[in-house]
Amino acid sequence: MLFRSGSAIDLGTGSGAVAVALAHLRSDAQITATDISFEALQVAQRNAARHHCKVNFICGDWYHGIDGSFDLIVSNPPYIARGDPHLTQGDLRFEPLGALTDKADGLRDISTIIAGAPLHLKAGGWLLLEHGFDQAVAVRRLLTNGLWTDVTSWRDLAGLERVSGACLQQR
Repeated sequence: MLFRSGSAIDLGTGSGAVAVALAHLRSDAQITATDISFEALQVAQRNAARHHCKVNFICGDWYHGIDGSFDLIVSNPPYIARGDPHLTQGDLRFEPLGALTDKADGLRDISTIIAGAPLHLKAGGWLLLEHGFDQAVAVRRLLTNGLWTDVTSWRDLAGLERVSGACLQQR
């Protein structure tokens, strides 16, 4: 188990689904969730209240306004590359564009989160990132900078590597 108790932060929480799930599963933990969108945070707050979960919400971009360090950092950041045709198809057409694409190669926000994580993650803590179905190798490569151990990707129910993460080495 990657997270038994302590503290966790969900960066770019959107509707709050991940933060609320963590708070529900680990009511003894301190859960924080951030988003740059005030409107998204309002939705997340309503979802936390609906499920009777205690989550500390902060309006800010990634680590902006964050004090202290956490045992777990999770994020489902925008990871679709600019110009990807999926952005104009299916249900994605109705999602806020800023929640889907980093307006670059799909790895810019992931890189930012990885770069900032050592300042906000306790030694031995985990960073977990959702990413596109074809980005696992690139994300694992970003985590091989000497600061991380146990660099791993996990498959979703369709068998696609959709989450990658690593443990911050003891300092």
